[in-house]
Amino acid sequence: MKAVLLAGGLGTRMREETEFRPKPMVEIGGKPVLWHLMKTFAAHDVTDFVICAGYKGEQIKEYFLNYAAHNTDFTITLGRSGSVEFHDDHLERDWTVTVADTGQSTLTAGRVERIEPYVKGERFIVTYGDGLADIDISALLSFHEAHGLKATITTVQPLSRFGLVELDDQSRVTRFREKPQMEDWVSAGFFVFEPEVFDYVRDSDEVMLEHEPLDRLADERQLAAYRHEGFWQPMDTYRESQMLNEMWDTGKAPWKVWQ
Repeated sequence: MKAVLLAGGLGTRMREETEFRPKPMVEIGGKPVLWHLMKTFAAHDVTDFVICAGYKGEQIKEYFLNYAAHNTDFTITLGRSGSVEFHDDHLERDWTVTVADTGQSTLTAGRVERIEPYVKGERFIVTYGDGLADIDISALLSFHEAHGLKATITTVQPLSRFGLVELDDQSRVTRFREKPQMEDWVSAGFFVFEPEVFDYVRDSDEVMLEHEPLDRLADERQLAAYRHEGFWQPMDTYRESQMLNEMWDTGKAPWKVWQ
């Protein structure tokens, strides 16, 4: 089972950070948010990753090419090719990571289409490279297996961005509700796809995965929704990155499901 991570977008709403690096490489607690997401998958024994790189993708390539150097102490003898001694091991030694250049401006459906050679003939998971959750990947896969359709989308009921004001029929305020949980369900990523889904993303560099491909799957009754009722938080803005860092620093990071 491979996890495909969409990590190639421009991240324009986080220009404070993404002017210098791709959004999935923005750090939480000193580690890229992409790493946190991969650790969540690894906690459920999914350790084979395909990263759809694009904007500033060379930074993602450099990070994984030099993963040991980024994550352990080492001694190097300058001037001697290959003379590097790493002093520690890291817990990610069994991960398999494929970094695929899926284009600078390719939209999400096109990025999925371009990594077909790396997941050909297999069931696979696709999610965004910047959304964290305490999702039970094993339960999601069991749900997908049980319904037998081509695709599953994970849905959540997020908190409203705004506090609500309730009024009576005479326009008098009856109460305030501070950012209540929404009744509607929204997509949180964490899609599970059968190989047939590639037929829905042909010639799709300018197509959003969440639009025509998923609409068509829904029209054909081939798309089920897994309801995740736990923690989920995208990192769309600089403020959200600060909030996630504060949660990590205070030891209150619900997405940390690994030891």
